[in-house]
Amino acid sequence: MRRLALVLGAGGQLGDAMATGLGRHYEVVARTRNEVDVTVPDAMHAAVASVLPDVLINCAAYTNVDGAEQDPVTALAVNASSVRTMARLAAEFDVTLVHYSTDFVFDGVATAPYRETDAPNPRGTYAVSKLLGEWLAADAPRHYVLRVESLFGGPRAKSSVDRILDGILAGSPVRAFADRTVSPSYVEDVVAATAALLARRSPSGVYHCVNSGYTTWSGLAHEVARIAGRPDAPITDVSMDDAQLVAPRPKFAALANAKLAAEGVIMPTWQQAIERYVHARAGHA
Repeated sequence: MRRLALVLGAGGQLGDAMATGLGRHYEVVARTRNEVDVTVPDAMHAAVASVLPDVLINCAAYTNVDGAEQDPVTALAVNASSVRTMARLAAEFDVTLVHYSTDFVFDGVATAPYRETDAPNPRGTYAVSKLLGEWLAADAPRHYVLRVESLFGGPRAKSSVDRILDGILAGSPVRAFADRTVSPSYVEDVVAATAALLARRSPSGVYHCVNSGYTTWSGLAHEVARIAGRPDAPITDVSMDDAQLVAPRPKFAALANAKLAAEGVIMPTWQQAIERYVHARAGHA
């Protein structure tokens, strides 16, 4: 009998990709926000009790970074309080909990990629809510907290990478941060890494689940243009300070994934991931 995975937040970018991709490894029950409101403990209990999964995968998240500053109650309810409920349910029903977090738990003042052992220092409500979610997920006896960053890909892709690619293909001017450094995460690789950690029964804890290496958003835009056959695309470098964003963002947000590699889970480079995605988009055009 195949093991069973319950995916919450299945209507989002990562959740949709997870529900589809995990089907190769699990019998998957996928629930969208409309089907299971993760902020309602009774609804969560009923969902888990009715399915009795081996693995509970939480892809539900409040991701409006600037909006969290005006609506901290919702951000904390979705990103933190709901995770406490999941951890308790994981303990009650003997379920492995998989939860996804973010590079925003760091302040971005480092000069080398952050490791899992580096101390978080969140800035802004969204970042605080995600760090609280990490701590609460750790209450589950068996848990994986996977920090992802700058997600792209998947059936419901509406990411910054898509905005850049769409602009380049349309011949429109593209603006990209020259002073924000990231380690992007291709959703297909996040799904594969999640499945691999579960299959290996790797130790519980925090893992950086990003593609290998790092780049600025400007560097990523130029790589997208090269792969798309538009090396002369009009790309303008901009500064984060000029963007007048409501919530602070970490400028240097590269994450090191050596801990994942030590478990035998090797993440492709961000360049390889971008190339696969651009070609996948072209194949569906």
